[in-house]
Amino acid sequence: MEINLYIPAIPARVSPIVIETGLAAALGQHLKRVAQGRELFWVWDARVWELWQRRVACLNWPGLTSERLLLFDATEVNKRLAKVEELARQLVRAGADRMSFLVAVGGGVTGDVAGFLASIFMRGIPHVHLPTTLLAQVDSSVGGKTGVDLPEGKNLLGTFQQAQAVYIDPQFLETLSDEQFTQGMAEVIKMAMLGDGDLWSYLETNSSRILNREATALEHIIAASCRLKAQVVEADERESGLRRILNLGHTVGHALERLSDYRILHGNAVAMGMLAATRLAVCLGLVADGVFGRLVALLEVYGLPTRIVGDYSPEAIVEALKTDKKQLAGKLHFIVPTDIGSVVQRHDLDLAALNEVLDDLRDR
Repeated sequence: MEINLYIPAIPARVSPIVIETGLAAALGQHLKRVAQGRELFWVWDARVWELWQRRVACLNWPGLTSERLLLFDATEVNKRLAKVEELARQLVRAGADRMSFLVAVGGGVTGDVAGFLASIFMRGIPHVHLPTTLLAQVDSSVGGKTGVDLPEGKNLLGTFQQAQAVYIDPQFLETLSDEQFTQGMAEVIKMAMLGDGDLWSYLETNSSRILNREATALEHIIAASCRLKAQVVEADERESGLRRILNLGHTVGHALERLSDYRILHGNAVAMGMLAATRLAVCLGLVADGVFGRLVALLEVYGLPTRIVGDYSPEAIVEALKTDKKQLAGKLHFIVPTDIGSVVQRHDLDLAALNEVLDDLRDR
């Protein structure tokens, strides 16, 4: 199936999101169409390359030669300007120029780093993303955000550059660890909570099919997540308003990641952030307590945290929030649910209430 992400910029264009089990076999033809004769250079997560190089060797993907292949350890600690510079210098040595075309193969870190690289290399070259983790397939590959971290916080340096296309093949999830699959489910649950009650019901009633990674179930949750995100991005590409709802769970989540030096995985952090946001909404009378209960139950089914883990005081978490890029005019910006499939943006939250919620959710 194909979901078209329409970007109403100048000039307006469509960025297709193609979702198909077995898509990798036809990727060469897709790339030839979208690259339009440009020379391709590849940025791969080194671990994904190790797992998949034998499988892709016979697929005749264009430009996939040792000279044009850039490998890096796609971990959060490498999501830094220094790594972008290193990759850029490799591109120069490999002969890339402003007419080149970048293909990113890997998860969220790969997409962030390669997308950022593409957006600034020789003032910008086009790129596509072949996401290989569930988290990237349902979230980070769609929407055009790129970025790297600073010691002070996540994604504090970044650009907006829409991929020319996103090619999603659920077969890449066959080699994904259970832990990494679980991280992606946090983002699927987030998408359901913020805008798709039908997806939420599907997650509740089809957990065994999803956890067994049945192809049709995976295609369903990936397509539903991408469709919702595309709708939000079309309405607000540059995150001036509506797109901020996609940050559900990320305010507290990013603070926990930073406090743990990124030992807490992103999906786990988002799950804990959703717990905090939903519990806060209950305390403020914005949502029924039953919604919090359903969230806890769904997180548990998919193996995600149902308490805030780690020895982090509420005060430390709130202090970490102060360097979050989602702050607006010095005020903490929170997305909180009002029901399954519905959220609101709040800028006037009481820090005392937040401290109480964080303390209550601590895993003692």
